[in-house]
Amino acid sequence: MKEGDKDFFICRCEEVTLKEIEDVIDEGYHTIDDIKRITRAGMGLCQGRSCGKVIARIIAQKTGKPIEEVLQVSYRFPVRTEKMKVLDEEGSTDAQDS
Repeated sequence: MKEGDKDFFICRCEEVTLKEIEDVIDEGYHTIDDIKRITRAGMGLCQGRSCGKVIARIIAQKTGKPIEEVLQVSYRFPVRTEKMKVLDEEGSTDAQDS
């Protein structure tokens, strides 16, 4: 694979490319959390649900570790939006209690 072929996004939410992830692995970071901290891959709205397994596979291929050892065991729930009206209603209830 040529260098220019690695400019496609692995993490679409944070726009992190294959090259960026491989560069970080080459620097000695070999866990999903390491990759996340340095590149922000997996920190978008999907919280790694779209890219987490792909990143784990890349780490496993580059380091020779088994995929089971690399995979993250838990995920955070995605962010959900709330209407401002809901927050306003909660605030007015608190003000009445005081």
